[in-house]
Amino acid sequence: MEQKRISVPALTLFAREYISGSKQAGGFFDYDPFSQQSFRQRSEEVRTRTFKRQELTGIIRQYMAPHHITAQIEESLQKLEDPESVVVIGGQQAGLLTGPLYSIHKIISILHLAREQEEKLGIPVVPVFWIAGEDHDLLEINHVFLENNGTMKKIGYPERFVKKQAASSTVYDQNEMMEWIASVFACLKETHYTNQLFQDVKTAVQASRTFTDFFAFVTGAFFAKHGLLLIDAADPELRKLEAPFFKKLIVENSAIAEAVQHTQQKLEQAGFTPAIETSGEPANLFLMEEGERHLLERENGQFVSKSGRTYTEEDLLQLLETSPEAFSNNVVTRPLMQEWLFPTLAFIAGPGEIAYWAELKGAFEHIELAMPPVVPRLNITIVDRGVADIISDMDLPIEVAVQRGIQSEKSAYIESVRDHHLHELVAQMKQDLMASYEKIEARASELHNGLAPIVQKNKWYHERQIELLIQKSDAVLQQTHEAALRRFDRVQTALRPDGLQERIWNIYPFLNVYGPSFIDDLLAQPYKHDGSHYLLYV
Repeated sequence: MEQKRISVPALTLFAREYISGSKQAGGFFDYDPFSQQSFRQRSEEVRTRTFKRQELTGIIRQYMAPHHITAQIEESLQKLEDPESVVVIGGQQAGLLTGPLYSIHKIISILHLAREQEEKLGIPVVPVFWIAGEDHDLLEINHVFLENNGTMKKIGYPERFVKKQAASSTVYDQNEMMEWIASVFACLKETHYTNQLFQDVKTAVQASRTFTDFFAFVTGAFFAKHGLLLIDAADPELRKLEAPFFKKLIVENSAIAEAVQHTQQKLEQAGFTPAIETSGEPANLFLMEEGERHLLERENGQFVSKSGRTYTEEDLLQLLETSPEAFSNNVVTRPLMQEWLFPTLAFIAGPGEIAYWAELKGAFEHIELAMPPVVPRLNITIVDRGVADIISDMDLPIEVAVQRGIQSEKSAYIESVRDHHLHELVAQMKQDLMASYEKIEARASELHNGLAPIVQKNKWYHERQIELLIQKSDAVLQQTHEAALRRFDRVQTALRPDGLQERIWNIYPFLNVYGPSFIDDLLAQPYKHDGSHYLLYV
């Protein structure tokens, strides 16, 4: 596997500025993520604090027990109990079959940075992946995209769930999930690895009950030998451990919200658009009501659920005592909870996360905790050798294909082979015909009002026939140059399918071609955590 580093601008302006090292953007954080001195200072700062390490380790061990407890996982758990240890952490939703490639890239980022910093700092550094099982947006995670005849085809899991329930409490029908898995694998070409991958996924379906269980089982199978610890944000046992901090989030709710809004104002003054949308008086907490997850807001000194129910502060505190699992965080309070819970050396963030973490500086200051170094996750595009050869033949820089795609080049090619003389003749014929119809319409109106609709219909018919002629001409062109046009489509689909590859493609098509060790090969590559975009040639 060969690699090449290129520059691909981040999706958001703020993330672009942050990754470029802008002092203006960096001012919304406590550490420079590109300086080793930041990690030294952070490790020293974290180790002066106290964490519930044994309780947290026990919860993670219990959570991972049904999935994959390997010698490497046990080693990571023992490291986490060590008061000298720190963690590198990041998280994502529980996407089916691990979701888009960037979930895999984020995990690789966590593992790689943890190893790097353990060697440089000389202390135990534990890799942790936080599964956002509390998330209730199932439409974001219930599908995968696979290549089909030169385009990406969305294959959605068909079972529908009416309630706004968390992924961790969404129990799927195993037979229906099995059928869906079969439909996914039916889209993959048969290779030496296909059957074993299929059997492994079937095992995961049978061993799991919820979307989050399924994600944890599949992901754990890939990364357990690398010591990656998994934790479900919606784990009821974790909620019990988090209860004291949830109490703080309830009691100091208004002040935390004001701190966020104040930071957002500073961002706007600096020329940036806030990423966190707020309306009214946000409480930045969710509450489970009759199996549904509802956002809370403050109103007239009370807390109001999106369902319409009203709670006093005392109501919430009493509910927290009896049912801590009913509470969950949003984008504002989840990072605060994570910081309170884990001895965090660094947080691995995608472009969107970088943007909204910037808005939390005031909230971190309010709870008197420093924000950890926010390190951009690795950005990777996997380049098949066949695709690389096509791009080379086109004499096109691969950076262009990754950054913006090659649709404009395809259009230019079509224009170069199109019979423009035919189009000109047809256009002239249409112009002459329409001019004749103007005269006919004028004369028909003078003769009888009933003739006008007949003329209009006749005119429409001829216009339609002219359009069909052009369409047929283009279809013949497409057919004649099908091989060349397919080459454009192959490159576009592989590298820039409606966005960056890592946001659309899933890992399984690559595992199907290159085998289960493909993930290990990705992890073995040398990387720098500087916001670069890596092309990996396979």
